[in-house]
Amino acid sequence: MSSGTVVVTGGAGHLGTNLVAALRDGGADVRVVDLREPVTGLRLGATWVEADVRDGVRMRAAFEGAAVVYHLAGVISVVGSLGGLVESVNVTGTRTVAEAALAVGVPRLVHCSSVHAFDLERAGHQVDESSPRATRRRAAAYDRSKAAGEDELRRVVDRGLDAVIANPSGIIGPLDEGPSRMGAVFRALWRRRMPVVVTGGFDWVDVRDVVATLRAAANRGRTGESYLVGGHRRSIRELADLARSCSGVNVTRHAAPLWMAGLGAPVATVVARRTGNPLMPTREALQALRRFPTVDSAKAARELGHHPRPIAETISDLYAYFTSVAR
Repeated sequence: MSSGTVVVTGGAGHLGTNLVAALRDGGADVRVVDLREPVTGLRLGATWVEADVRDGVRMRAAFEGAAVVYHLAGVISVVGSLGGLVESVNVTGTRTVAEAALAVGVPRLVHCSSVHAFDLERAGHQVDESSPRATRRRAAAYDRSKAAGEDELRRVVDRGLDAVIANPSGIIGPLDEGPSRMGAVFRALWRRRMPVVVTGGFDWVDVRDVVATLRAAANRGRTGESYLVGGHRRSIRELADLARSCSGVNVTRHAAPLWMAGLGAPVATVVARRTGNPLMPTREALQALRRFPTVDSAKAARELGHHPRPIAETISDLYAYFTSVAR
């Protein structure tokens, strides 16, 4: 990529904070576009544009002079569409960002989507880039929005935008200021506030490995291509065991079967929707854990050098981070 400003939408989030930190460490001039203040990014010398990704005028202004735009902004939900907000930000926002980048001549856009853009139920045991997308009405609102957002992006690529798509699996690890949904789970385990976990699992990838692969995608990803960015397939029980060994805290040893957790999912969904509690076993959260996919990252490994570090290292570093900020 040519030299110039690097723009990160959603740069105040978990992944965005880590990406901005890595870019600043490499000496890049970074501009964060987010409605939230990017505390770490500002401390590291990034600039902040407070703007909504659905605002085309603000996006065109924010992207002027950019050598590359990383589009990370989105709304994650395990409680439905949130009154249309999920679709508005993840679909309309992605289209707006892509059109703004094309309008001002951004040389490369990297769109961070999600493994949830794929229909994990229809894909079966293993998910790769040829697997079906989450387009069915029965798919979770978040999943459908990520698939539809990619469709909108590809339409702009057909008009001349140079863009590439990354599809990370479940992201964990430091720096997790929010914390993220899974960061909240690990912190609750650390503080002994989660006496029971559920069975089922997912594919988990270190946030720093996602950052490295996004940066590789900016430099050598093929225009219009998608790259699955996975890590390690582990159950929630296995994560709890790793949390115990990495943190030194005697966290829970009890796991409730998914069918039992599912009995309380309707109530948990209502509570989570009203309170924002990330620990609630909602229907959509349990659905994702029930699928327990194997994510094939061979394409990202081959073309972008993606190489996930051991998950024990990720969790150990996450707890070291929690300890450092608790002081």
